[in-house]
Amino acid sequence: MNIVLASASPRRKELLSNLKLDFEIIKSDIEEFVNDKDTPESVAMSLSFQKAIDIANKTSENSIVIAADTIVVLDEKILGKPMNEQDAFNTLAQLSGKYHKVITGICVLRLSDNKKIVDYEVTKVKMREFSDAQIKRYIKTKEPMDKAGSYGIQGYGSLLVEKINGDYFNVVGLPVSKLGQILYRHFDVNII
Repeated sequence: MNIVLASASPRRKELLSNLKLDFEIIKSDIEEFVNDKDTPESVAMSLSFQKAIDIANKTSENSIVIAADTIVVLDEKILGKPMNEQDAFNTLAQLSGKYHKVITGICVLRLSDNKKIVDYEVTKVKMREFSDAQIKRYIKTKEPMDKAGSYGIQGYGSLLVEKINGDYFNVVGLPVSKLGQILYRHFDVNII
């Protein structure tokens, strides 16, 4: 069985590599479609499913495709990746001193029998209060520019986080514990 990660994210690649699974990477190039009426959880699951289907059409029938999409939600509003530095600044200013949710939708699709599991994981994150000057210094690192919510918990962004409630790896971009359970329970893939 060939495992395919439908993501070019270096963070997801590293997390999946930590599980000692043999896998290949095929980047999904879908144009993400979001229905504004959907809940954030539904949006994350839908985007992960869209990515999995895209890659299913690009790989062999003997594959299990793993796709994920991580979103950041503040007051039920999805905060995407920043368009520019000012957008990153505005997002981080909104997050300062507040709780928000990080939701990762995950889809595992086995092509041989079209079996699919679509689920999600939620982690609550509390940001500490930070000044405009701290936000500007963080933006100068360039770390926020390709991250949902304009921060990366695994890098300098860890200095902005006061505490989390839930799966740390979910905030990084791949809920490895949930993925492991899905692979074991539904696809007979034993990691440990």
